[in-house]
Amino acid sequence: MRIPEAFGSARRLVVARRTVLFDVALAVVTTTVELDRVDTRRILPIALTFAAGAVLLARRRFPTQVLVVTAVLVWGVAAVGEYPGGAPVLVALASVAETRDRRVSVAVGIPTAFFLQLASICSPPLTVGAWAVGAYVRTRRQYLAALEERAAQLEREREQLDRIAAQNERTVIARELHDIVAHSVTVMLLGVRGARDVLPTAPDVAADTLGRVEETAEDSLAELRRMLTLLRDPGGTPHLRPQPSLSQLDGLVGGYRDAGMPVTLAESGERRPLPGGVELSVYRIIEEALTNVLKHAEPTRVEVLLAFAADRLTVTVHDDGRPPRTAAGSGGHGLTGMRERVTVLGGDLTAGPQPGGGFTVTARLPVGDDR
Repeated sequence: MRIPEAFGSARRLVVARRTVLFDVALAVVTTTVELDRVDTRRILPIALTFAAGAVLLARRRFPTQVLVVTAVLVWGVAAVGEYPGGAPVLVALASVAETRDRRVSVAVGIPTAFFLQLASICSPPLTVGAWAVGAYVRTRRQYLAALEERAAQLEREREQLDRIAAQNERTVIARELHDIVAHSVTVMLLGVRGARDVLPTAPDVAADTLGRVEETAEDSLAELRRMLTLLRDPGGTPHLRPQPSLSQLDGLVGGYRDAGMPVTLAESGERRPLPGGVELSVYRIIEEALTNVLKHAEPTRVEVLLAFAADRLTVTVHDDGRPPRTAAGSGGHGLTGMRERVTVLGGDLTAGPQPGGGFTVTARLPVGDDR
């Protein structure tokens, strides 16, 4: 048995024992109060009084039946010439109001009040007071139960929100991992192939290319460590390097250029600071688009254009590569990831072959203050 279950069982056992002790104490006190109004030299009224008190031990399981039995026993005490106070009946009536629906307790309480009045046992104010005490206890218990249920519901909702947030975070991390691996492995593979091709004739060029491959591998490992650290401990604060931004686009494009792809980077409009999430998404979109071009297009010209407007940033990656564009044009994980990034930022993305040849990816992102 797990510790929380054991603790809950122990708590229920303690509560049950306290309830039994309270019921016994209440029965004893009620019987004692009634005995003060009975001639202790007469056996029959004493026996009836003890019986009325003993019946109260079953008031929680059979409240209505206990009320009827105590009323009969107390009436019997009055019938033999004594003057009972009706305490067992009042306790039983309070138990009915505590454990039964309001309509049921009212339907039972009204005839009980008339009976006690007609039998000259106790006045209606005492009967109403006993019913009111039981009704208050029932209302209070329902209120506390509602509070506990609300607290439990809030806890469940909080846990569910935590799970959703964790899943969303893992989705973002998985997308980052895809971008890192797809970009880095492609660049390293093409770099190694190029070094192998020129190694017999130009070993210096091959060595320089392998050095850039090594740098790319080191950067990729650092990024992967960062991602894996977040996966292992989402709440931790590992030593992480800054995420990519627009200031690193020149280095990104230069890496593809070194890998043999004729790519140029141009800007129009006035560049201004953007939120970190926007800059990261723009960087990853360009990186993914260039990776697809490098793997599939075999272009002679690739253009990356950032067009800054007052309320919008348009990112365009165009190449003149030859079809087929199976990976980029089939809606694979790369394009799906780019569309997700753009959608989260409230923009739109189009991607497809051009009539004059080549393939174009265009992302339009709102960046104005009023978006």
